[in-house]
This record gives sequence, C-alpha cells and structure tokens, in this order.
Amino acid sequence: GNVATQLGLALKGAGHHIIQVYSRTQAHANALASQLQAQPVSAWEAITDAANLYVFALKDSALCDAITMVCAGKMDKIFVHTAGSIAMDVFKGHAQHYGVLYPLQTFSKQRRVDFRRIPCFLEASDETTATALQQLAQTLTSTIHWMSSSQRQAIHLAAVFACNFTNHCYALADEVLQAEQIPFSTLLPLINETASKVNTLTPQAAQTGPAVRFDEQVMNRQLELLGNDDCLKDIYKKLSQQIHRLSTAL
Repeated sequence: GNVATQLGLALKGAGHHIIQVYSRTQAHANALASQLQAQPVSAWEAITDAANLYVFALKDSALCDAITMVCAGKMDKIFVHTAGSIAMDVFKGHAQHYGVLYPLQTFSKQRRVDFRRIPCFLEASDETTATALQQLAQTLTSTIHWMSSSQRQAIHLAAVFACNFTNHCYALADEVLQAEQIPFSTLLPLINETASKVNTLTPQAAQTGPAVRFDEQVMNRQLELLGNDDCLKDIYKKLSQQIHRLSTAL
C-alpha cells in the first residue's frame, strides 16, 4: 500500500536491510520487493523468522488477522504497526515486544516524500522496544514524538479533518469548475496561500469567506448554483454553520 511503499523506500534509503515484503497479492509483493531488493512472499508460512523487526503497514481491518499469523513462534522479535487509529495493545497476548511507528503524512505510491521532514509518533510496550524504535526513527526523521494510543488516535482524527476531508473538498471544487470548463489549476494559488497562512496564524484567525459573517445572500446564491444536489447542499450548509460557530467564538 501507500504507507508500506514510502516507509519501505525510506528504510532502504536509510541503510536498513529489508529481508521480505509480504502481501496477500503476489504481484503487489513483487512490485515493492523489487524496489527494496527484498524477497516477495504472499503466504503466511513463507514469512521468515530471521528478521529483528516486523512492520505491519496495512489496512486496519486486516491487522488483527495478520498479527495472529505473523507473531506466532517469534516471541523474541519486535513487532510494530503504523496505524494512527489502532491502539498499541492490539499486539497484547501475541507478542512480548511491540509498539507503534506512526508517520504523520499523506502517502501515495507514485509520489516520493522526504521522510526527514515527517513527524513520527512512537509508542512501545517495553524498554527494549522503545530503544529499538528510537534508534530506527532517528535514521528516518529528526522529528520524533512519544505519544500514547489515545493521543495518537486524536492526532489521526485531526489529520482526517485537516487532510482527507480537505482533499475531498478539492475534489468537490474540481467538479464545480469542470461544469464550466475551468481548470482546477486556477485554484492552486488560493490553495497554497490558505495552507501557508496557518504556519503563522491560527486556523480560526485565518478563516475568511461568506460563512464567517454569515452573509446569507451570497450563501443562498451559491446553494442555488448547486442545483438539485441535496447531499452537496447539506455539506455546504453544515460547513458554513460550523465556520460561523467557530468565528463567533473568538
């Protein structure tokens, strides 16, 4: 997946030896393993017991089954997952040494990122794991934070709002522009300045637009432009209400 690809490339770039890449789909394992000079495997029983550290970078719904299969018979090894929303104790009862290495960034397979600029959030079950994770993370980034599972889950939720929902709003904006044959690139200066402002202003102080002053004339005209799309109208109304609520709370 996206995280496995970018983390794997960062680990290899930092000089770590990656023995294997596992995926349920052999073609996917082959694709990443070829980049990491590792052995691709697609069967649980083919996973080696020779590694020092096992990294689970896969979708949350597959994590529990993967832990059950991979950790068996490897009690002296260290196991970590990379999920923001899953507690560290998902390993409890399956491993002796375990933790979390959560890189806070949006990843895509086709877009390389500079891991040195990515904050990593760590959690460990014991001192052995803590030492290993600290040493590993230091080879990837200079920004390391130790956080509890509940703190990391809050960061992940905040990231969904700040990144995933924001990007979806870009997609909605693109649909509006496409209807009038206007390129999305027209918005890029605005998008870049909006993101840049929160480096020096709080999000609340940086907020602009008709919802701040609750300009109903402008808002109603824009709702009319959305036509019969009740879902999109509902999103517009609820976001506008939230923007105005936070603005009046300042």
